[in-house]
Amino acid sequence: MAEDKEQTIMVPTGDLSDRGEISDDVQDQLAHELATIQKTEKRVAIIGSRNLPITHQQIIETLTFALASQGNTIITSGGSSGTNAAAIRGAMKANPQNLKVILPQTIGQQPSDVQDQLIGIPTIVEHPDRAMMTLADASRICNREIIDDCQQLICFLSHTSGTLHKATSYAEESHKVVTTFYLD
Repeated sequence: MAEDKEQTIMVPTGDLSDRGEISDDVQDQLAHELATIQKTEKRVAIIGSRNLPITHQQIIETLTFALASQGNTIITSGGSSGTNAAAIRGAMKANPQNLKVILPQTIGQQPSDVQDQLIGIPTIVEHPDRAMMTLADASRICNREIIDDCQQLICFLSHTSGTLHKATSYAEESHKVVTTFYLD
């Protein structure tokens, strides 16, 4: 007959200064992140790659639908395909009032299929001041604006997505809760 042995977990009880104390800034950051995660309704930014297979788009749409259905505000940008389009579709199916779309430029500068997708969205932020910028530059600024407006960022990217890596780094530096999904 085998004896049941009790497992013991050793917890150090000595002074933390011997092991390196956690700074007040780190404690504040961890407390802030925990509070954000525990909130029932958050502002969740969803950004990512435009080049996605339909199965990834369906996953993003389902995730966004669930988040918006739970009362979260979804913040994204315009896009005729990929992450942003899937996020818009999911939020619109759940609750259009829980969707905020921040465009890098203006509605008029978007391709016609994107303009069609934006019909019926109650909260769209345009930036005519960026009309003369390249789309790449305006998009970088737009990503920062989206991140500044959120509490949590969910990003769908590949390992070679330089702009999106910079966006997630910016979100982490801004003490946002960041979730990245690598698609490659």
